[in-house]
Amino acid sequence: MSLDDIKSFSKGNMAFDPTGHDFLHAQRVAKLAQRIYINDFKKDETDIGLYIVKAASYLHDTIDEKVTADKENRLREVRIILDHENITTPTREDILDIIQHMSYADNLEHHYQLSNEGKCVQDADRLDALGAIGIARAFAYGGHAEQEIYDPKILVKKIKTHDDYRHHKSTTINHFYEKLLKLAGSMNTRMGKQEARRRTKYMRDFLSEFQMETGVKDET
Repeated sequence: MSLDDIKSFSKGNMAFDPTGHDFLHAQRVAKLAQRIYINDFKKDETDIGLYIVKAASYLHDTIDEKVTADKENRLREVRIILDHENITTPTREDILDIIQHMSYADNLEHHYQLSNEGKCVQDADRLDALGAIGIARAFAYGGHAEQEIYDPKILVKKIKTHDDYRHHKSTTINHFYEKLLKLAGSMNTRMGKQEARRRTKYMRDFLSEFQMETGVKDET
């Protein structure tokens, strides 16, 4: 089973994304999700689950509302791509279930139960929002969204709903406290939890330096 068409579709829709959800992000997620799957579930390179992990990793952000203005049409395009793959119906449906139910925003009001493959992709995606690359992506997205880096008058908000997450007034620094520092507690896998702790510490060290240089009070 080749991933060529899936990778081409992903690259075609995400190559020039300026928000940190580009094709390089998909590649990192695919690579890390494979490592997690093999490590935590003791799978080898021939396991069909590894194909699911790779395919879902490359496709997961193609339907995200940050990347496409027409999520339903993009999902139809994904279905067409998968229909041309030499895979079983359960395999196709698992990939579709993962990419539709793994996002942070979609799990705020209802926690979706993912397959083991989905748990690995979700962990890898969230790990890419942490550490050095997570810091870089946070500021890239903040600039794209025309957010201020920091404004002491804009308070950190407790995010409870999808609408809160997408539409409240925030800053890039607030985003660390509203979401990113909480991701370690949402990991599914042993490797994901371990790596999330390491990357979160790096992120906290950055925030401590930011606070020292600017006199910003720690929001935690």
